[in-house]
Amino acid sequence: MNVPRQLYQLQEIDQELESNEKALREITSQLGDSEAVIRTREQMAREQLELEELGKQQRSVEWEIDDLSGKLTTAEKNLYSGRIRNPKELSNLQQETAALKTRRNRLEEKALEIMDQVETADKNVSRISSDLKALETEWQHQQQQLAANLAEIKGTLSRLKERRQLLADEVDPAVIEIYQQIKKQRGTAVARVEQGICRGCRISLPVTEVQQTRSGNLVRCSSCGRILFLA
Repeated sequence: MNVPRQLYQLQEIDQELESNEKALREITSQLGDSEAVIRTREQMAREQLELEELGKQQRSVEWEIDDLSGKLTTAEKNLYSGRIRNPKELSNLQQETAALKTRRNRLEEKALEIMDQVETADKNVSRISSDLKALETEWQHQQQQLAANLAEIKGTLSRLKERRQLLADEVDPAVIEIYQQIKKQRGTAVARVEQGICRGCRISLPVTEVQQTRSGNLVRCSSCGRILFLA
């Protein structure tokens, strides 16, 4: 096997390595917590906290209503018992009863408002909980698939590196060094020759370069400097 062919095969392996290493980096970046899941969990926590706070307010208002109802029952009992005959005391009791009713009515209205808020918050918690469950299920499935892909790519990389090493061992280290330098400068170190044209720079080659390349010698393009390979 001539050296240009070996280097061309080496380049194909290098390109596969680069492609798989890029895929490895992309998969690795996707492993771990999902931003969508994190945001939804945070939203869920906020909604649950709001629901708990509304629950406290609701219980507090209901307690106040119960307390006022007890006081109102006592005041009305005294008012209609007939025991109080002093006009001033009777007037004060009537005012107190009216004030208690007014205050209880306001609290009952507030209780209804809070009940509506609790119902809305409870629906939000249920909706977000459902969304979170779906997101977590999808995320877990994705993580499993990514882990499987990661293992597969690592296996491919291991095999490619082994193949590359075996091939590189067959080539003169000095030639490998030239290959690496051109690759660093040009991105691709070996260019195919097709119809007398270097496919690296797309410029027609002198006949002598094509002939030398055909013989299997290590020839570099006089235009772009890449190593020429004629299949």
